[in-house]
Amino acid sequence: MNTFTLHLFATDRYESIENVASFTGEDKSGSFGLLARHERFMTALTFGLARLLMADGSHEYLGFPGGLLYFVDNELRISTRRYLRDTDVERIAQAITRELLEEEQALEQTRRKLHRLEAEMLRRLAQLGVE
Repeated sequence: MNTFTLHLFATDRYESIENVASFTGEDKSGSFGLLARHERFMTALTFGLARLLMADGSHEYLGFPGGLLYFVDNELRISTRRYLRDTDVERIAQAITRELLEEEQALEQTRRKLHRLEAEMLRRLAQLGVE
């Protein structure tokens, strides 16, 4: 069975996973799969789960809040802020819902606060220009 190497890059760690037979993930266009020796491919992954089929027939699952995927020279590289890895799909589905969704909600709150701060700064600058 042909295999490839997966390189996972996150803000807090790096992992290399050998003997991956296939990767199934999702981007904005839908689900897709990659096998060993696939041609060069790049896409932006969406929030969710991906499945790895290992050469021994076992499965592993990855959960992430999105990321950049690049397949070249029989190596798959995924860059993301954070990821979860598990062999149990139910456990990782619960963890991604709990951990990553909470993180995404906190980031959205921060974005809203920054937007309000920016609006207030622009309002004050406009007042200074008028006076």
